Amino acid sequence: MAKTKRQDWNRRTDSTVTAMYLRRGNSTNNFRCRSRKQLWHQKNKTNVADVAASIEQQLETSGARVNLACRDMTRARIAADEIRQKSGNDNVVMKELDLASLQSVRDLARDIQVNEQRLDILINNAGIMMCSKWKTEDGFEMQFGVNHLGHFLLTNCLLDLLKKSAPSRIVIVSSLAHEKGRIHFDDISLNKNYCPIQSTGVTVYSLHPGHIRTELGRHWFPTLPFWKRILVIPIILLIKNPWQGAQTTIYCAVDESLANVSGLYYSDCAPKTPAPQALNDTTAKKLWDLSASMVGLA
Repeated sequence: MAKTKRQDWNRRTDSTVTAMYLRRGNSTNNFRCRSRKQLWHQKNKTNVADVAASIEQQLETSGARVNLACRDMTRARIAADEIRQKSGNDNVVMKELDLASLQSVRDLARDIQVNEQRLDILINNAGIMMCSKWKTEDGFEMQFGVNHLGHFLLTNCLLDLLKKSAPSRIVIVSSLAHEKGRIHFDDISLNKNYCPIQSTGVTVYSLHPGHIRTELGRHWFPTLPFWKRILVIPIILLIKNPWQGAQTTIYCAVDESLANVSGLYYSDCAPKTPAPQALNDTTAKKLWDLSASMVGLA
């Protein structure tokens, strides 16, 4: 294991859940998933998700089997209990996953393949932002390793089961921040400066959940001067709460209108055109090949 300071990393939240049934209710959010799809009649269906606990606690599940892929098992147990109480669904399973360890990712995938007959929805949403210059267990820059490589490997390891369970879905939570980004292929881990799935029955969605009051900015907020913190606090109170921030993820996971749609980017429960650099097929192929090499798939 690479020696690295990971005390704050150990407080990262990546407990997870997928919503199978949504009840209509009052909300100040104009963008809400209105699907009333239930999976209770599909008793052998399994849904594996990787969704931040700040979102999962706002979701309600009904009927379907739900696996929570979690790094912090103590917080996972708390989240699972809340899900059971709110939804009445006791079929919630916790499994350990640390996306900063490729071995942990492979162990989870092997567990799912052995113990689950189906995988209908995979939601990749755990993440870390603006942390110190840490490295994963495998020596990758922490943000790239967790936000991209961990999900990349998990999805590929579970792809055969997803195909077997078709029609199935992969939902990838991205960010509006991609509009300002570019990939540094010559320095992929920022050491200098800090495959499409076709005709398989598996559909894929990427999305921006919006600006949400979560713990994601906990590494950034303490770096601000005091006067800026004072200005930021009122803004934080005006952005989406976790329930509102979960809606586009749920929409991509269960809405019936998307059953025959794949490969698009969404925001506020509607398609959105991503930044031009995200539409470059050559760059996408280069990143795919590089990622496959880095996680041992090529």
